[in-house]
Amino acid sequence: MAAQHRSLSSKLGLAVLPFALQSSASALYSTYNFNPLEHLGGIAPYFEPQDPPASPDAPQGCTASRAAYLSRHAAIYANDFDFEEYIEPFIEKWQNKSSIDWSKIPSLNFLADWSAPISEAEQELLTRVGRLEATQLGVDMSFRYPNLRLPKRVWTSSAERTYKSAQAFVRGYETDDNTMNVVSIYESKESGADSLTPYKGCPAYSSSAGSDESSVYKKKFTKPLTARFNDLAPGFNFTTDDVYGMMELCGYESVIRGSSPFCDLDLFSPDDWLAWEYTEDVRYHYNVGYGNEVSGAVGLPWFNATANLLMSEDADAEDLYVSFTHRELPPMVFVAMGLFNNSEFGGTEAEINDTMPLDRINYRRAWKSSHVLPFLSNLAIERFNCTGSYGYDDGEYYRVLVNSAPQPLSACTDGPGTTCSRSGFESYVQERVNLFSGFSEKCGVDYDNSTDVMSLYTDSSVGNGTVVGKRYEAFASS
Repeated sequence: MAAQHRSLSSKLGLAVLPFALQSSASALYSTYNFNPLEHLGGIAPYFEPQDPPASPDAPQGCTASRAAYLSRHAAIYANDFDFEEYIEPFIEKWQNKSSIDWSKIPSLNFLADWSAPISEAEQELLTRVGRLEATQLGVDMSFRYPNLRLPKRVWTSSAERTYKSAQAFVRGYETDDNTMNVVSIYESKESGADSLTPYKGCPAYSSSAGSDESSVYKKKFTKPLTARFNDLAPGFNFTTDDVYGMMELCGYESVIRGSSPFCDLDLFSPDDWLAWEYTEDVRYHYNVGYGNEVSGAVGLPWFNATANLLMSEDADAEDLYVSFTHRELPPMVFVAMGLFNNSEFGGTEAEINDTMPLDRINYRRAWKSSHVLPFLSNLAIERFNCTGSYGYDDGEYYRVLVNSAPQPLSACTDGPGTTCSRSGFESYVQERVNLFSGFSEKCGVDYDNSTDVMSLYTDSSVGNGTVVGKRYEAFASS
């Protein structure tokens, strides 16, 4: 089964994505290799880092009886902030510097006949690779859970990129057409916690949080790069933002065209990419991670609602719950669950900002956005029925996966493999509820009818959704 959960590109033989431009050291017996596409934070094409390398297969004697997934949308042309802040200014500057003969400049000579892969009209739209990623996730899940009943509904936030990701997932998962519906949940700024975008209903959350902190290391690591490029191409006047935009193009152009010259390791070295990745990790830490005081409160409602659904004995409950959202919610849920906590061993959550210094890289950090937040990043919570697991009582156990890698829950490891018992899971959920409950209060909600509870999975008022439709009709019009 583990072989069924490799990255999308390796399964399909795509030389574009995680196979592009690997670097190997020259020392005898060296196994060092480096792939920039696996260090691109929130713009990394989907891959499965196998971190930790525990097996994603069900533990011996265990069979999945229910599961829930929260997935980010698949690959897009460009995020609006990335495009407007970094990529578009670089492209316009490059277009206006027609006097520079790029063909004679080492490592930048591709700019002589390069063309921009993104237009303003295309930003935020799902790419063909994105549709393929989401469809493949559906296929993967159908093989992972062959004994679960087909879900009647898949939930998604209302943006086009999340909705189309959900549609593509359904086409990959369902065996026949017109059997699964997609339910769109409006991305309201006044929905409280009952949303797949609850951060939008949290006044205390700011989308710009983390920018100041990340800019400190960004300026440091780009300084020698701007100096090198300005020495190679006098007159262009490369800036920190130009360099950052060029590195972003490695990811975005790869999921648009299949590859990108900006990924070339002669242009940016492995150390340059690790510095770019750390800069983004700092930003996400303060934006949606442990460095933001509201992260846990925003992420808890999904975790609490989902845990209750999985533990429910209601005969009407679905075997599989799948939802699509944006990049902000999954890491906030990770915080609520205590995953990827740099301070888990030997520290406290109050000291966690010290683990993300702004002047140097913490190479030992658990918080790596490339591992937890690539395009289509997905979090799963599984319920197992286990019998005959040597050394363990027969019964009900729970497990967490992130991009198919099992993630042990702190203080909840009393089951086979990386699972924990039902009683242990119940206690763990209550512990997290005690830490992070109170969405409306902690978010400083200033609108009426807020709620601290996510109920959309059981609320009949959200409706049954819309059928996805025939595959050939859907793809012909996309």
